[in-house]
Amino acid sequence: MTIPFPFTAVVGQDDLRLALLLNAVSPSVGGVLVRGEKGTAKSTAVRALTTLLPEVSVVPGCRFSCDPASPDPGCPDGPHEGGGGGASRPARMVELPVGASEDRLVGALDIERALAEGVKAFEPGLLAAAHRGILYVDEVNLLHDHLVDLLLDAAAMGASYVEREGVSVRHAARFLLVGTMNPEEGELRPQLLDRFGLTVEVSASREPEKRVEVVRRRLAYDDDPAGFAARWADEEAAVRQRIVAARELLPSVRLGDGALRQIAATCAAFEVDGMRADIVMARTATALAAWAGRTEVLAEDVRQAALLALPHRRRRNPFDAPGLDEDKLDETLEESSGDDDPGPDGDGGGPGGGGGQPGPDEGPAGDGAGARPEGGEGEPAPGGAGEQSPAPAAEPFRTKVLSVPGIGEGTAGRRSRARTEHGRTTGARRPQGALTKLHLAATVRAAAPHQRARGRSGRGLVVRRDDLRQATREGREGNLVLFVVDASGSMAARQRMGAVKGAVLSLLLDAYQRRDKVGLVTFRGSAADVALPPTSSVDAAAARLESLPTGGRTPLAAGLLKAHDVLRVERLRDPARRALVVVVTDGRATGGPEPVALASRAARLFAAEGVASVVVDCESGPVRLGLAGRLAGELGGTAVTLDELRADSIAGLVKDVQRRAA
Repeated sequence: MTIPFPFTAVVGQDDLRLALLLNAVSPSVGGVLVRGEKGTAKSTAVRALTTLLPEVSVVPGCRFSCDPASPDPGCPDGPHEGGGGGASRPARMVELPVGASEDRLVGALDIERALAEGVKAFEPGLLAAAHRGILYVDEVNLLHDHLVDLLLDAAAMGASYVEREGVSVRHAARFLLVGTMNPEEGELRPQLLDRFGLTVEVSASREPEKRVEVVRRRLAYDDDPAGFAARWADEEAAVRQRIVAARELLPSVRLGDGALRQIAATCAAFEVDGMRADIVMARTATALAAWAGRTEVLAEDVRQAALLALPHRRRRNPFDAPGLDEDKLDETLEESSGDDDPGPDGDGGGPGGGGGQPGPDEGPAGDGAGARPEGGEGEPAPGGAGEQSPAPAAEPFRTKVLSVPGIGEGTAGRRSRARTEHGRTTGARRPQGALTKLHLAATVRAAAPHQRARGRSGRGLVVRRDDLRQATREGREGNLVLFVVDASGSMAARQRMGAVKGAVLSLLLDAYQRRDKVGLVTFRGSAADVALPPTSSVDAAAARLESLPTGGRTPLAAGLLKAHDVLRVERLRDPARRALVVVVTDGRATGGPEPVALASRAARLFAAEGVASVVVDCESGPVRLGLAGRLAGELGGTAVTLDELRADSIAGLVKDVQRRAA
C-alpha cells in the first residue's frame, strides 16, 4: 500500500493548505481550484488531505455509500432501513482521469442484458464512488466538454442520472470537487470555473532555504515513507482533531449583519456575476471563524474569504489575469463596515496564513498601459535595424465562424462537423467493442427478418448479439487553428498593425470558445519563427502576439514553409485533429531570389494536402493589388478582409450572399 505524503509536511503553499482545510471543515464551501506552474506540489497536497478527513459511516454492502442515519430513498441498491447500524471507512478521494469516458464517470448500463434478458444491470461510475468524499481532477482545464457538462449537472443537483433507451438510474452524488491545472495549458470553461468555491494560485518559492527544505523532505520520504509519515503523525493527529472541533463548532458560528453587508459590498464592488460568490464568501468566512475557534465572524475573516473566493470570478475573458486589488478590497471593507464590526486589519491575517494572492496583472487584452511599450511611429527599438516597438492591439470583436470543410473525427469541440459520441444521430453501424449508444430502429430492422427462424411465438422480439446496432452521431470538433502572421515593414504602420492584432485576438477568443488548439508563426526580416507551438492556452498566444515587434522585409514563403513544418509535426502527435491555417497578411512577398514564385510554391503545398486555410487580407488604402486574394487561391482557401471578418459586417453578409448565388 502506498503511504501518502503527510499533509503537514508540505512546505509553504499556505493559501492552498488553508483552502483545503476550510473545505474539510465545511464541505458546503464548494471545493477548490488550484492553479499553478508544474512541480509545485499541487497534487501532493490534495492527495494528502484524505488522511485528515473524518471516517464516513456507510450502509454495509451499498455501492453508493448511503448514510445509515439518512439513506437515499432512491438508491439503486436500496431500499435501506433508516437508523440501522453502519460500517465506518476512511473518506475516499476518487481521481477522474482527463481521458475518461462518459460511462466511466456516470456508470454503465448493460443495454445488451436489458434488451435480451430484461435485466436492469448498472455498474456505478466515479461519481458514485466519490459520493460523500473527494472528486479530484488533475489537469481539469483539459477535461472534455461532455464530461464537464456531466460534472456541472451532478454538482448542481447532488445526484447523477443515467438514461439510456427508456431505462434510467439515479443515485446521490454529493462530493467535494478539487481540481488542479497549469494555466499555460489553457483556461477553464467559465461554467465550471464558477462551480469551484475557492481558488488559489501556487508557485515555487524563490527563497533558497525553502527550496532546500522541500528537497530534504522529499528525499526523506522517498528513502523511508513509513518512517517519514510516523515522524509527522502527531502533527497530523492534531490537525485532524482541530478539523473535528471546527466541524462541531461550525453550527454555533454567528454571521452578523455587519459581516453580511461587507460581503455584499465586496462582491458588488468587484462586479462578480450572480449571487454564488456572496454565498461562498459567507460560508468561507464562517468556516474561517470555526477554524480559528471563534463563534463570531470578523472582518479579517471576510477579507480572507474574498481573497479565496473572488479572483476566479472576476475573469471576463481568457486574457484577464485572476487576482484582486487588495487596496480596493480594504477600502471597500472599511466603507461597508458597521459600528459594531471592527474594520479590516489590512494584513490578511486570517487563520492559517495571510492573503498570499497576487495583485492585479493586466492581461494582453486589458488597458494596462505598462504592458505595452510606447514610442513614436517608426521609432526603432533594440534588436535590429528597422525593427519597431510593438503596437497595442485594437479592441477585440465577435468574428464570423471559420470552419474546416468535410466531416472529421477529432476531439469534441465547437468548430467543425465531426463524427462524435455526442450529437444528432445520423445512422447506425455494428458495434465495435461494448455497445454504448443503441440505435433501436436499426436493431429492430436487423432482428425482424429472423423471427420465424428463431422460433418466436409471443409478442416479444427475439434479439441476438449480431442484431445490435450502434448509433453513429454527428457533432462538432475542435481544430488546430494555426495563425501565420506577417510582421514585416509593410504591416508596420502602428494603426494598421493594431487593427491586425485586434483581429487575431478576436479569432483567439473565438478559438477559446470553440475549444481549439492554437499556434502562432510569425515572419519578418529574413526568416520565420514559431512564436508559440500548438497549445490549448489561447492567453499564451495573446501574450506572444501583444509583444510582437514589426519591421523588415516580407519572407512570405518562409512563413508558409514554417507553418507547413508545424502541421507536419503536429499531425504525428495528434493525427485526428484537423487544422485550419489562418494567414494574416497583405499578400506581399519580398526578400531573397524570386520571392513571389517561392511563396506560390509554398502555398500550393497546403492545397495539395487539402489543408483548410483562410487568408485575412490586411491590405488598405484606395489602391489595392489583390495579392492576398491570389494567395488564398493558391492555398485552396478563401480570403476575407478585416471588415468581413466581423460577425456583424454588412460587407461580409453581402459577400456570403454573392458566394451562395454563384
